[in-house]
Amino acid sequence: MKAALTVLLLVAVWAPAVQAQVSDTASYLQRMDSDGDGKVSEAEYLQWMLYAFDRMDRNGDGVLSADELPGGKGRAISREQQRQTIVQRFHKQDANGDGFLDARELAAPPR
Repeated sequence: MKAALTVLLLVAVWAPAVQAQVSDTASYLQRMDSDGDGKVSEAEYLQWMLYAFDRMDRNGDGVLSADELPGGKGRAISREQQRQTIVQRFHKQDANGDGFLDARELAAPPR
């Protein structure tokens, strides 16, 4: 679980920087909102957040091994484990329980 949280934290910081420079919550929402409906679905959130995992997985085996993690050490984590962690985070951030994240929910500190 610690490895999953480490990767999630790295993804949250790294993915937006890699995909685009975003200066405010509205821009962040716009980048994540691939269908342009003004809110972020679980699928859109997963796509955005797993981008960094996929970039870090240099050998493409679906597992971040110690040598692929920052610092070259840590417990290996699979893409599926990371996906589950991201889904849990999404539902915690979805304060109103509507199945989407709006700009306010995206900007809120992790719950």
